[in-house]
Amino acid sequence: MVSGLVAALLSAGFASSVAAHQAGDIIVRAGAVVVAPNESSEQVATFGEFQVSNNTQLGLNFGYMLTDNIGIELLAATPFSHDVSLAGVGKIAETKQLPPTLVAQYYFGSANSKLRPYIGAGVNFTNFFDNEFTNDLNGALTDLSLSNSWGLAAQVGIDYQVNKNWLVNASVWYAQIDTDVKFNLGDAPVTIQTDIDPWVYMVSVGYTF
Repeated sequence: MVSGLVAALLSAGFASSVAAHQAGDIIVRAGAVVVAPNESSEQVATFGEFQVSNNTQLGLNFGYMLTDNIGIELLAATPFSHDVSLAGVGKIAETKQLPPTLVAQYYFGSANSKLRPYIGAGVNFTNFFDNEFTNDLNGALTDLSLSNSWGLAAQVGIDYQVNKNWLVNASVWYAQIDTDVKFNLGDAPVTIQTDIDPWVYMVSVGYTF
């Protein structure tokens, strides 16, 4: 009898008479999103590689269900701000970036499943702006710029449908972000090819229209 009750509770968690994700639905999610760079770069003079800090912002994504199982989604956020450091020197610069990412998704389960895991793949565009040195090493570093980036992106996530319209979500993204960091070191122009390649973590609340 106990095992039968447990089975009933588990099945109730995965199914509902209310359609959760079905063709034509628009899903809007908002929550906290963390960008955690997995950076590497060419050597910067004798200082080693760039180090790039994590940052947390308000994340927004907008999804549309093409079918009960296939959707598209755009990830957006308020601008991320990162500190750039060098070993033995500490923080030398700041940059801001916006990384809109568009993916195609596959949702597992049926339209009336309350729990919908999904995977996605697509493309990321990252725009860097407000780049500035905060420590110019006594005037040795000037004219900082970071090139914009196009790259592939992938995600895994899960939605839990609380009721007909509201849901909670957790998702993880990985994006290829490569940029040329350009500046002058003394009178010499320098270009440092840098891979940011962040993991992006998001916890959010969503609404289905």
